[in-house]
Amino acid sequence: MTASPEATATPPETQIQADRYQKLAERVLAGEAISREDALSILTAPDIDVLPILSAGYQIRHRYFGRSVQLYFLMNAKSGLCPEDCHYCSQSKISTAPVPKYNILKRDDLMKAAEIAANQGAKTYCLVISARGPNEREMSAVEQIVPEIKQKYGLDICACLGLLNREQADRLKACGVDRVNHNLNTSEEHYADICTTHTYADRVQTLRNVRDAGMEMCSGGIIGMGESPEDVVSMAFDLRDLGVHSIPLNFLNAIEGTPLQGNMDLNANQCLKALAMFRFVNPDRELRISGGREIHLRSLQPLGLYVANSMFVGDYLTTKGQAPQADYDMITDLGFEVTQNVEPVTV
Repeated sequence: MTASPEATATPPETQIQADRYQKLAERVLAGEAISREDALSILTAPDIDVLPILSAGYQIRHRYFGRSVQLYFLMNAKSGLCPEDCHYCSQSKISTAPVPKYNILKRDDLMKAAEIAANQGAKTYCLVISARGPNEREMSAVEQIVPEIKQKYGLDICACLGLLNREQADRLKACGVDRVNHNLNTSEEHYADICTTHTYADRVQTLRNVRDAGMEMCSGGIIGMGESPEDVVSMAFDLRDLGVHSIPLNFLNAIEGTPLQGNMDLNANQCLKALAMFRFVNPDRELRISGGREIHLRSLQPLGLYVANSMFVGDYLTTKGQAPQADYDMITDLGFEVTQNVEPVTV
């Protein structure tokens, strides 16, 4: 009996690619680390491959996090007044963006924000200041407010205070800070193009101080700052090698008044491929869709949650976010659920 032409035809190219991503996910789920070449192939894949990539990446996400989505709430506890020259930041010394400028907020303001975070279903309250690093007054303020927030609202605390030495990290651990955020932002090779007042090595050392003090490390980056695909892959692997627990991935909001204003080269498919690549490289790490998702992902935001498992709810530091109800509806429509569990769940 002669086989039909359909039975003997070569599978279409899209099917071949889908099988490749599926096999790559199976290798990751079997405990194998993917190569930089594999990661780069995901990031530079044709747009027609986005859905197969997300489908394969979802299997990894589901293994470790099920259908859960964790919410984070950002509080800009000190705005502007930063002596650093980070080119993406509206609060830097070289920015002319019209952002609010104030020193660290008083206790009542920080407690009110914690109440909002709890009411919005967030598990983690992110306390952020704009600074090279915290001064003594700022350290003392954090040490006083953190125990009160944890006791009253049961929130986990992630502090983002700039560069930290080991003694400062130890003090944050002692007062109850669970996690410290300090983003690598980009690759080591690209770092001097976006900041000159401190180095990539300074940021890595802060993360090591956080780790050695016994806190979790939260560190990610920003896509869309003129970096190459190889730079994005390098950052993903550096975060893996450092053992970072939580990875926020931002998409550049090119704020007018910053050196990167007008950089709007990203599209939604690039953002989705970047999120997926980070999931393949860091399979059991919390991956958060962060700033710029509303601008660059737009109507495709729900697809990002097929590989990411957390997101910010509400506004960002100096820019507005999507309305919280829209986020809740998106999560519900996906069949996902907001969780208060901070540990990965193996399904």
